[in-house]
Formats: sequence, C-alpha cells, structure tokens
Amino acid sequence: MIGLVVVEDDPLFRQSVHDALQQCDDVVLRAEAVTLSEGLALLAGEPAQVLLVDLGLPDGSGIELIRAAHQAWPSCAIMVATLFGDEDRVFASLEAGATGYLLKSALATGIVSEIRNLHAGGSPISPLIARRLLRYFSPPSHPVPAPVIDLSSRELQVLKHITRGYSVAEIAEQLQVSPWTVQTYVRRVYEKLGVRSKSAAVDAAHRLGLLGSGERR
Repeated sequence: MIGLVVVEDDPLFRQSVHDALQQCDDVVLRAEAVTLSEGLALLAGEPAQVLLVDLGLPDGSGIELIRAAHQAWPSCAIMVATLFGDEDRVFASLEAGATGYLLKSALATGIVSEIRNLHAGGSPISPLIARRLLRYFSPPSHPVPAPVIDLSSRELQVLKHITRGYSVAEIAEQLQVSPWTVQTYVRRVYEKLGVRSKSAAVDAAHRLGLLGSGERR
C-alpha cells in the first residue's frame, strides 16, 4: 500500500486526486493540507511513501516544504504538481529534494500511475519540463530563430493586467474566471514570451510592442 500525503490549496485539483484514488486499491490518502504551515505540521507524524505538493501555497512556497520533508522523511518520494514550469522553480525543487515534477494541465488523468511510478523509483517529469532541461544542458550550437509571439485575445488581456500590476485574484475578478484559470493563462503567456517571471513578461510586452495595439475582445 502506498501512503500518500497531498499539500495543495486548489479544491478542484484536490477533488481530482480524490476521484482518481477511488478507482484504485493500492494508493491511500493518509493526510492532506492546504497551506505550507499545515504541511510542515504533518511532518511530525508518520512518514508517507509519496508526498504530492504544489509550489504556490497561500502562506509560502512549496519548495520550503520539499526541503523540510526531504530531511524529516528521507525515504519519502516527493513529487511537485504545479502550473508553472520555469527553470528557476524546476531546479529549486529538484535541489530541495523533489524526484518528480509534473504540470497540473497534464496530470489529472494519470495521477495514480505517476504516483506508482515515483514510488517504484522513477522520476516522472512532464515532457515540456524534460525538453527544457535538455535544452539547458545541451545549448544549441547555432542561433535559434526568435519565436513568433501569437497571443490569444484572453492571453493578451491577462498580459495587460499583469503589466498594470494586478494580482492573480484581481485578474480573476476582472475577467470573471477562477484563479486557477488565470494561472493557466499566465503560464501560457510566459511560455510564448520565453520568460520566467512577471518582470520579464512586462519587459517583453513593451519590447515587442504587445501593449500598443489596443485591447482585443
């Protein structure tokens, strides 16, 4: 039996995990938490075999939890489940002790198999993350043409809100969508612009003239 602990603040994703576990008999949810502080408190209890953790927790970074769990539960396999796949977060998570890194957008339907894979000694990594790691360690020997920036109307709206300093919650309220949906748009914007942070996205938006064509509806 694989004992699982989940530290995740998004109720929809937690529900998707619950639904998936109902279909199997070899993975059991031992505990779950929605904040960093709650997750750290769980480390005082019996070690789990697998820890599934988000990075963007309400009161801090999941990387801190990964580091603490790696010390408190050395035999526990740790897997990141997140919306963001930038190099900074990937490398920080792996350095802290994570052995798997999966994007939520590709995880929900295969979560049980990925948990089994991790527990068996594998290192599940989303294909997008794997490609970025390969590019990082094997830089091209010739210049790569600049990518064509083709933002959808909604992605452009989100980018313009980012440049104005709006938070994820504020953007969600303005666009009348969930924060999770906004984070998905933010991730897509970052990928298309080839950036890893809000400030870099703002710089790219101005440099590429993405803000001067008016709002698309």
